Amino acid sequence: MSRRRNPSQNNHVRPELAEVRIIGGDWRSRRIEFPATNGLRPTPDRVRETLFNWLQGVTEGGRCLDLCAGSGALGLEALSRGAASVTFVEASALVARALKDNLSRLKAQNSEVINSDALSWLESRPEDEAERFDLVFMDPPFRQNLVVPLCQLLEQRNLLAERAMVYVECERELELPPMPSKWELYREKHAGQVSYRLYELTSQA
Repeated sequence: MSRRRNPSQNNHVRPELAEVRIIGGDWRSRRIEFPATNGLRPTPDRVRETLFNWLQGVTEGGRCLDLCAGSGALGLEALSRGAASVTFVEASALVARALKDNLSRLKAQNSEVINSDALSWLESRPEDEAERFDLVFMDPPFRQNLVVPLCQLLEQRNLLAERAMVYVECERELELPPMPSKWELYREKHAGQVSYRLYELTSQA
């Protein structure tokens, strides 16, 4: 006697997919699919356009770090615009795998995806590591109080190159305490419920 399979017992159901569009550079207008997991919200087109206008002359040739990468929208945009390399750090194995697949489809050779939560990965970095990042994107999950410890670890682990720039995106209601003394606020804007800021390292301590 055959038994009908209950669809609810299927453990291989594909997750729902969302997509994000690359808005500039070599991959302009390419659409990237990623798992529509809870809390994953790519930086909107309008915000990315503003950010990369701020970063003109910085992105090309830069060594970039995309923390809490999610869909990878920020790092992919940087690669499309000529970044020398991007390291993506993403906690979700499912999302990290999708990001690797997308990088493979785009034939991106100068990137790596690390499946780890951002705090743990930063804590594991040696302070005397040779590589320094010119540009860091930080868009952590909202309302988890991650911005400040992430910024502190970037500074403590000495991962930032001279004159590096750090992009921070967070919920608008979050009141950020003072950043590390060498971080100077370069630009700041708000869009809906989101605040986004770009910091530049200075030589003043």
